[in-house]
Amino acid sequence: MTKTVSGWRELSEPAKYRLYAQVTLLAAIASVTVFAGITVAGALWASATVAISGLASLAALLSRADLFAGSTPALRRWGLPVGAVALAVVWASCAIAAELTTDTSGVVAVRATGFAAALFAAQSIVPFVRHRWWVLLGMSVATGAVLGATTGKVVQLMALTGLISGVLLSSTLLTRWGLQIVEELERAKTVEARLQVAEERLRFARDLHDVVGRSFSAIAVKSELAATLAKVGAHDRARIEMDEVKTVAVESMNQMRALVRGYRDINLDGEVAGARSLLAAAGCRLAIEGDPSNVPTRFHEVSAWVVREGTTNIVKHSTATCATMTLGKAGMSLRNNGVLTSSHASRDQAQQTGLRGLAERLTSVDAGLDTTSNRDGFLLEVYWDTA
Repeated sequence: MTKTVSGWRELSEPAKYRLYAQVTLLAAIASVTVFAGITVAGALWASATVAISGLASLAALLSRADLFAGSTPALRRWGLPVGAVALAVVWASCAIAAELTTDTSGVVAVRATGFAAALFAAQSIVPFVRHRWWVLLGMSVATGAVLGATTGKVVQLMALTGLISGVLLSSTLLTRWGLQIVEELERAKTVEARLQVAEERLRFARDLHDVVGRSFSAIAVKSELAATLAKVGAHDRARIEMDEVKTVAVESMNQMRALVRGYRDINLDGEVAGARSLLAAAGCRLAIEGDPSNVPTRFHEVSAWVVREGTTNIVKHSTATCATMTLGKAGMSLRNNGVLTSSHASRDQAQQTGLRGLAERLTSVDAGLDTTSNRDGFLLEVYWDTA
């Protein structure tokens, strides 16, 4: 039980939804199988036929890559057609047997088995064919007309088959639609992340070009002028031009260093805002208690690194759905409600490596770091030395 709970916590939110959707579909098949099996419990052949119908329906659903991505190529190719043929054979056999069987209990078992085959088809076959609702209507009418004993029973069975089959068909379609939305959202997040990286690279390239492009152009022009002056014997003017080249080169180097330093600079306000945005994108709600202005000025830079590293740990090394960041004059903390188990040794090691690097930064400014990890979550606490 503990392993099951831990495994569930370790899954991402999209993975949890996929698992929930798949279990729901399989549970529906199991429910129809059990209900039909109880109805025909007195006839061994009917129970076996219901079981075969359930397996055929299961194979048809498992063959759908949009519902079960882990299915094998052979199952994807043959699952749906084989399942459809099997259910059609079962339904047709029940229709013929209903006309030929005279035993009352046998007729009941035959009709229940045929009805179950129609329900299985409505959930696992009909959702994936063209004009599915017309097919469902025709199947409901045919089931009622063939398996109904009297006129009243025919109408009743038509309505019952149409109602239950419509619910099963809708559940399959809604499940597939939900899974498609989840996959599209995941792809959108991936594309967004790549676009943000590309945009940041373009921004840096643009800034670099704007800052040093003019200087390099000036260096090239002045160097060419100095070379021309030297050739015609104007050595004094050539030396002046080369001195200016040296000045421009030094200024350009300083501008480039300032640009890179600004690119690498880290800001507490920006990191807090970025943490909220990043965690929201990862499906984790961040609550902030306090304000960055509460943190003493000399600890702003290191506290920004705490926010960055703590947020990275939550995204990469946990399945947290909520987190709380506290900012105060005496220290700060970051708590989240999802942690990995010790079985994820490589991730845990990566997390500890990041925390060790963070502890070294804190030590340089006389600040302390404590961490607490348990099944309820992970707590990162930092204390300032304000003495």
